[in-house]
Amino acid sequence: SKLTSLGQLEMTWRSRVHFHPLLVRILHKSRLRYYGKPEKKLDMPYQAYFEVADGSGMMSMVLWNSLCPEWYNSMKVGTVLLLEQYAIKTSYPFKTQPTPGDSQMKRFATIEISLNVRDPPTKISIIPEEMVKPEWGLPEVKYRFITRSELDDLPNNHSCDVIGLVTFVGRAERARKREHGEDFWLYRWAHAIDGTSDQPFILELFATSQPDVFEHIHPMTYLVCTQMRVVRDLTENPSSTIYLTTSNESQIFITGWHKGQPYTKDTKVKNFIQWTKTQSEDDQMKKTVIGGYYPFPRPPNNFLEY
Repeated sequence: SKLTSLGQLEMTWRSRVHFHPLLVRILHKSRLRYYGKPEKKLDMPYQAYFEVADGSGMMSMVLWNSLCPEWYNSMKVGTVLLLEQYAIKTSYPFKTQPTPGDSQMKRFATIEISLNVRDPPTKISIIPEEMVKPEWGLPEVKYRFITRSELDDLPNNHSCDVIGLVTFVGRAERARKREHGEDFWLYRWAHAIDGTSDQPFILELFATSQPDVFEHIHPMTYLVCTQMRVVRDLTENPSSTIYLTTSNESQIFITGWHKGQPYTKDTKVKNFIQWTKTQSEDDQMKKTVIGGYYPFPRPPNNFLEY
């Protein structure tokens, strides 16, 4: 059928009611958001953001309400979609922005694709990877993997992807979203090593929309975390308190979930796998820890300093 591109949509969307089908690849995926309120009677008040791209650039796509339970888990980073009967809206200005792996990619930030059950009822088709043709010109998913030795030189809030062997995972902890609210964030601390430094990655992992992965992070698993943000305490000793925290677009993968993921082709991921083959499993097992209370950043040694 006659296709359109994201670039053409941006130029012509105001003068059209119906749009030609779109062929796009998912580059980023946000966590699922629940926006239900007691006074509003919505059956499925869910929303999820995706960043999708074709040969002309990248745009946000929003999955609404009952389409979320139906499609969210099937729409992975790297998935190719054929979209028909979608709506175009002006962009929501306050949403978070992932950092694209390809810094040269054009971003269409004024509008977003809206996928709904009705008005109009969107038709979504997933194209299997083996049927994707090179002449469609869809961009590949690109990453920004760093090694532990590179971390100390990165600025606060820098976005990156990491892979490591888990040596410590803490218990799940809760933090209030707002001071007197009843909603909590669920998170856990983890350490992962990649052989490039004596120090581990210190990872603050908030529960994303992947409970099956979040609950099964164990020592000795190969952990991949994407779209992580660098956090460094710029006041005290900067090198001692550097850690990485998840963002709204972070994805987490552990051993058993890596097969077929786009990052398996990345050079730094391949280097890490080579390094793990040189390690003795028994030696690493002796150094692993699980559970317990993990205060971080650590308080000073004596009470006066504190």
